[in-house]
Amino acid sequence: MIRTGVVGVGHLGSVHARILAQLEESDLVGVYDIRPERAREVAERWGVQAFPSLEALLEATEAVSVVTPTETHYPVARQVLEAGRHLFLEKPMTPRLDQARRLVQLAREKGVKFQVGHVERFNPAVLAIRDWVQNPRFIESHRLTLFPGRGTDVDVVLDLMIHDLDLVLYFVGAQEIEFLDAVGVPVLTDKVDIANARIRFKNGCTVNLTASRVYSAHMRKFRIFQKDTYISLDTRKKEVEVYLLRDGTVLPYFPEVDRNQEPLALELAAFLRAIARDQEPPVTGEDGLRALELAHRILRTIHENLRRYEI
Repeated sequence: MIRTGVVGVGHLGSVHARILAQLEESDLVGVYDIRPERAREVAERWGVQAFPSLEALLEATEAVSVVTPTETHYPVARQVLEAGRHLFLEKPMTPRLDQARRLVQLAREKGVKFQVGHVERFNPAVLAIRDWVQNPRFIESHRLTLFPGRGTDVDVVLDLMIHDLDLVLYFVGAQEIEFLDAVGVPVLTDKVDIANARIRFKNGCTVNLTASRVYSAHMRKFRIFQKDTYISLDTRKKEVEVYLLRDGTVLPYFPEVDRNQEPLALELAAFLRAIARDQEPPVTGEDGLRALELAHRILRTIHENLRRYEI
C-alpha cells in the first residue's frame, strides 16, 4: 500500500479522497486544504488526518493528488515534485505552457511518477473500443453542458475540450498537425464559453471538436470513422455502438461495457500501480503537455479570430 494524500478537497478533491480511502493499493494518510474547516470535514469522513500545511502532508506521504484550482496547479505541483513525491495532477496541467514543461522536466529530474488526470481515457466506453480503433480518418466530438458555475477560471477549451483533445491524440498517435482553425466566443463569462476547432493531421485524419458550457442539457458524444467502421461513444451514458461493413452489409455490434466501473477509481488505481511496479503511468506528464500545447494553439487561433472580427 502506498501512503497517499490529497491537496485540495473541494467537490472533485473530496471524490479523490473517497477513492483513495477505499482503494486497496492506497493508504490514505490525510488531506490538506487552505480552508482548515473543509479539510477537517473530509478528513473526519474517512478517518484520516487534516494536515495544517502542505509541507506536513508531504512529509507523511509517498504520492499526492493535487486537485486545486487550475491557477494554483504549478506552485503546488512544483512543491510536491521538489519534495520527491509522486504526483497525480488534475487537468488542465497548468494555465501556462512554460509551467507545464517545467513540471515535466522536474519529474524527470526527481525520478518520480507524474500522471495527468485525463479521466476519459478510463471511461468504460473508451476502454471497450480501444482495440477497435486502428486508423481513424474522421473524428467528431460534442462536449456540451449546462453552465457549471465552477471551472470557469479557464476557457472552455481548457475546461472541457481538453478531454477530447487528449482522446484524439491518444487515438491518432504521434501525427504532425497540417491544418488548424478554431472559433469561439464568451457568453456567460469573460472567458471563451463556446468553441469549435477543426484539425487535419498529416496522415489525413480530420477532427471536428465542439465544446460549450452554454447548453440546455449534457452531451458527451465522440464518433470515430475509419475504413469500413463507424464507432459511436456516449461517454456520459457509457454507451458504445460499432457498425461494420462486411461483404456489402452493415453489421451492428454493441461491445460489452462495464458501466459499474468508476473512471476516476480506475485512473487512480492505475497511477498507484505504476508507482508500485516502477512503470510509466498510462497518462504521463508528456501526454498532458501535448494536450495542453494543442489546447493553447486552439485558444490562440480563437483569440486571433475574435480580434479580427472585433467580437
